[in-house]
Amino acid sequence: QVQLVESGGGLVQPGGSLRLSCTASGSIFDINAMGWYRQAPGKQREFVAGISEGGQTNYADPVKGRFTISRDNAKNTVSLQMNDLKPEDTSVYFCNAFVRASVSPQFDAYWGQGTQVTVSS
Repeated sequence: QVQLVESGGGLVQPGGSLRLSCTASGSIFDINAMGWYRQAPGKQREFVAGISEGGQTNYADPVKGRFTISRDNAKNTVSLQMNDLKPEDTSVYFCNAFVRASVSPQFDAYWGQGTQVTVSS
């Protein structure tokens, strides 16, 4: 089956930077939109950033100007460069992608397992 694996999370001080990456693997025919979500304890999962197959990007207001999403279609990878991190960015970050598996006639949403980002002094 298709799987998404995130990497790059960790502990960083306020004002610091982290770069998250997510790679899709498996029997993949095509990948459409990809994005990042985050979820803190007791809160619902929220949209952070998304990127279309053609490279159009969208950002949630709290991260505009600080985060940059990008993708490498040849590597089935989406990344999130996070700069000027703030304590309120602390969350588990999840990768999301709409993927058509080789044996499937449709696109389905897939999620990574999540990677912890903690911003604290």
